[in-house]
Amino acid sequence: MPPSNLGPALQGLALGFGLIVAIGAQNAFVLRCGLVRRFVLPVVLLCAFSDAILIAAGCIGLGTLISGSPGLLRAVAAGGALFLAWYGIAALRRALHPGALRADAGIPQTLGGALATAAAFTWLNPHVYLDTVVLLGSISARFAGTQRLAFGTGAAVASFIWFIGLGYGARLLSPLFARPAAWRVLDLIIAVVMFMIALPLARSAWQG
Repeated sequence: MPPSNLGPALQGLALGFGLIVAIGAQNAFVLRCGLVRRFVLPVVLLCAFSDAILIAAGCIGLGTLISGSPGLLRAVAAGGALFLAWYGIAALRRALHPGALRADAGIPQTLGGALATAAAFTWLNPHVYLDTVVLLGSISARFAGTQRLAFGTGAAVASFIWFIGLGYGARLLSPLFARPAAWRVLDLIIAVVMFMIALPLARSAWQG
């Protein structure tokens, strides 16, 4: 990498980590897959490649188009709110009913189902578009040519590092989650996170 591209790449890497390292719907699902060691690699790759695609879209100028399409953002917000509310209710039911507590609860039994769920958490969340496409895309506009490419690459690398670390690092918490009470706490946290994300989305979809 040319020395002139190192700075933009590191900026993209740092900003990518700053945006993605937070408790959210997508991260919670990846964490749960990692804890039970089911479909970890395909789920991690889907999430990371999805982020890379959205980052690339932002860097080539799609962010301006999306930010200027309130109808599109409103439709995505409505779909995302419904999906997150449904998932949050399911997590709350597992936490409140001991008989429903299973390590693999909330994770589809098939690879296709797991990928569809991960894709929904990724592509039905307007915040993903605002962070990766609009925000990163806007910042990347400060750079030109290979420096913009380096910035986008750095941000995409951050996503790959994070999701791989989250998915495969979750197994280090396995001793803790050998106790049913730990799963109940996790499900309560997941339910709260889902509702906290779903409510603003529903409000924005309703108000336009």
